[in-house]
Amino acid sequence: MQSLPLWVSLVVALAVVPPAVRGLRAQGFLRENYRGALVAFPGGVAAVAAAVVALIPLSLVAELGDADVFTSDAGTVAFYGLGVALLGALDDLIGSGALVPNGATASAPERPRGWRGHARATLVGSFSTGALKAAGALGLALFVLQGRGLSAGEYLLAAAVLVLATNLFNLLDLRPGRSLKALVLLGAGLTIGARDADPLWSVGMFVGPLLVLMPFDLREQAMLGDTGSNLAGAVAGLWIVLALGTLGQAIALGVMAVLTIYGEFRSISQLIERTPLLRSLDSLGRATHA
Repeated sequence: MQSLPLWVSLVVALAVVPPAVRGLRAQGFLRENYRGALVAFPGGVAAVAAAVVALIPLSLVAELGDADVFTSDAGTVAFYGLGVALLGALDDLIGSGALVPNGATASAPERPRGWRGHARATLVGSFSTGALKAAGALGLALFVLQGRGLSAGEYLLAAAVLVLATNLFNLLDLRPGRSLKALVLLGAGLTIGARDADPLWSVGMFVGPLLVLMPFDLREQAMLGDTGSNLAGAVAGLWIVLALGTLGQAIALGVMAVLTIYGEFRSISQLIERTPLLRSLDSLGRATHA
């Protein structure tokens, strides 16, 4: 029964995500993507909405049917995932220029980029939604991990994994489908490597909607925005923490730190383009254009 959140959220997302994406476009919630095409934005809100709606039947079955539907970590997953998605939505709505009809953006100062840019903006007294996201994600991570019987080192390590994963998947979201494909590959590796599906069931309420949103992202019909990429990063970080022990988390943290630092000074997109295997994986399923 603990696999039910994945399957129910998947079914609900099939009903919720397509009309939500059409609604974003119809209402003029659009952004130019990397090649100048206007796509529905932020598409991540559709995945969040589907996950929340899925809680209706799941909670009813759990309470009225006295069924063991949710894992012991489901509350942690829901709180952190929804929290960072909300922080991402704040950045989408006020951190990237005001939304106006037909997907144009109102005049606004250039956004700070990367941790260094957000840090500089904060130091000079500017409002930085990026800095707010980082601080908020840290607060959420520290909150959801407390009381789990972890040592001080384990607690801080797990919190760092959550925050860095959330940021990294946001950093990856520069091409259609890239963040969600990375999440699928990571999840498959963790599930097969750990030989344990329980972490998948724990994050299943978000995995289902993100999988349904993935084709819209790949076909440039919707852009995840920080709402969706933050959620994908939250799921990734939670999956790592739930599936791996201290050594595995430390290795994952090191890899994510290297990628994050590289992304601060170099272009991850250019690195992918220069690497044949990564380029093939990155372009898989993506719409081709003349």
